[in-house]
Amino acid sequence: MTHLTPSEFTLTFRREPATLIVMIGGELDHDTSNDLLDEVGQELTACRPFPRDVRLEFGELEHIDSSGLTALLMIHRRTSALGATLHLDNRPPHLERMLRLTNVLDHLTAPPTHDET
Repeated sequence: MTHLTPSEFTLTFRREPATLIVMIGGELDHDTSNDLLDEVGQELTACRPFPRDVRLEFGELEHIDSSGLTALLMIHRRTSALGATLHLDNRPPHLERMLRLTNVLDHLTAPPTHDET
């Protein structure tokens, strides 16, 4: 029997004018989704003025489960509350499939509205 070791979860942040870029690598799952939420939350509140755009970069994402999807929905809630637009860049096929099957892609990438809290 072959045992696969989980991929290391990585987060890298980069700021550009009016934009926060978050590069996500490895496995976004039950064990790591709270780390993503906590770290992105800290970065969002550390940015002054708040970013107009938050770009989640998934080029190195190897796996995502329902907990990871929940984390993305929570990040959307936080970015919308700040008036920022969330972007999901370089989505691998498995993430694209999950977003389409759950019908949340358009919701996550829609511009913020004033009534979202």
